[in-house]
Formats: sequence, C-alpha cells, structure tokens
Amino acid sequence: MYILQVENLYKTYNHVAAVNGVSFSIKQGEIYGLLGPNGAGKSTLIKMISGIEKKDSGKIVFDETQTNINRYKKHLGIITQDIAVYPSFTAYENVSFFCSLYSFKGKELKRRVERALEFTGLIEYKDKKACEFSGGMLRRLHLACAIAHTPQLIIMDEPTVGIDPQSRNHILQSVKHLQKNGASIIYTSHYMEEVEEICDEICIIDKGKIIAKGRTDDIKSNLLKYNIYTIVLKNKIEGIENHIKKIKGVYSVSVKENEIMCNYCKDINILQKLVNTIFNNGGVIESIKDELPTLESVFLDLTGKKLRD
Repeated sequence: MYILQVENLYKTYNHVAAVNGVSFSIKQGEIYGLLGPNGAGKSTLIKMISGIEKKDSGKIVFDETQTNINRYKKHLGIITQDIAVYPSFTAYENVSFFCSLYSFKGKELKRRVERALEFTGLIEYKDKKACEFSGGMLRRLHLACAIAHTPQLIIMDEPTVGIDPQSRNHILQSVKHLQKNGASIIYTSHYMEEVEEICDEICIIDKGKIIAKGRTDDIKSNLLKYNIYTIVLKNKIEGIENHIKKIKGVYSVSVKENEIMCNYCKDINILQKLVNTIFNNGGVIESIKDELPTLESVFLDLTGKKLRD
C-alpha cells in the first residue's frame, strides 16, 4: 500500500519551473530520502505535499484515495527546518498546545503529551521553558510537538541541522522507532551518512527534476561505472599511486599512510594486476576490501555539486 503518490507535479515561479514533472511513490512504513542541492526544488515540493503551496498541475494522493490535503492534515506531521515552538512556553505546554489543535482533550491529551516527551527524552524537562533549551533539545521538542497526534506520514526537513552529535543520534534513533511503530517518513538532509543509515529509498532532485530514485545500493551500483578497492598495507610505499595509475581500468588513486583507495572501472578485472603492482614495489598487503562508492560520490557525479553547496 502507498501512503503517498506524487504524479507529474509542476510548480512555476515567474516562468521558472521550481518543480518540473516530478513523480514518486512512498510505501506505508517506508523512510524516503529526498535529496538535492540548494535550489533544487525540495522545499517547494514539500510545501505542496503539506498544503502550504498550491500546485500548478499534477496529482498528490494520500493513502491511495485521498486527494484533499485539508482532510488528510490530521494524519500529517511536519518538522520544518526552522524550529517552530513558543519560547515562553514550557516543553509540556508546547506539546500540549500543538496536540490540542487535533482536538485532543483531557486525559487523552495529557497521555499523548507525556508519551511524546518520553519518546524524545524530554520528560524530565517538561516544566522547563523552551527558551532555556539547547539547540539539540529544541530540535527534540520540535519533534515531540509534531508527533504527539500520532501522524501516519511525517515530513522531516533537515531535522538534525546545527545540533550536537548526541541529539543527532537521538533523533535518528527516534526516526527508526517511528518507522517501527508504523509511520511513513519523508526525510531531507544535507548529511549523506544519515540518509544511507536510515532511508529505505531515496530520490535525488536537481533543477526541479528527478535525476535518480530507488534503493541506495541500486543507485550506487547502477549509476556509477566504478567501484572502490580499499587496500591496507603492512608497510608504507612512497610513490605507489603513480604505478597503480598505469593499470588499465583505474580511474583514480589516493594514498594516506599505508592505506590505498583505488577507484576502478567495475567492468574491468584489475585485482590481479593491482596485487602484482603492489607486490613488485615492495608492498605487503594486510587486507583488501571491494566497496561501492559513497552516496556523496553518486550525488557529486549526478549534479556536479556537493550536497552542502
């Protein structure tokens, strides 16, 4: 079952297409990574899905039947890049206010507020004002406000930007728990390692168009023509990269101390020549690992930009 289906979506500002014929589907219980450089159209796309912006044309379907965002909003949770809480309210008051917007009252409201604060690790700070929170705690409070009503689809737009490693890890674990409890999640981030860790599928957008989508490993193996050998030596060899570069099928080589990283054409078997070259130059190999390139490499190859550009 699909929780969200986006079909041929268009949005234009001043005759420039911000979103240009975008189509994708998200399965129920899936974490879907939405990636793209700044200005790619991600924010516009998210605004249209959440009902903040009107689409020019195309179709957005929730739960395979619902096309009216106003009727679906009670099942939607949104975590914006800008933290949206009231500084003068306590943590409890903030979550209570946002949860009450979904018509929860009395004991049920109290139960949901306490559960959301417990989930985000903030229950012991429930009486502390938001203005006294650190950046990481504010991010977690923002998350608590967005999930207290138990949404089916959660949009997370850069939920870990500018926070400490401990809070980032807490939020990533929270995302996994939300998925385990049945939520579907759209996740945008400038941190590729986060996307690789938690996303089931990803969609890369550039200049308003989708340039790649699918499972991370499938994208990495299908779209790039090279793999990476990581070789650890027992000894350091000066100038070994110059010898390896001469092997047919080698794209690039980098050496750091006794570790060699060799990008090679996956259609050419270079392993024996690589081993012989290292051996003939006095190298003693401790380990060899054959790996797919990183998602960052794929992104750079497809867009010509780093994700944080």
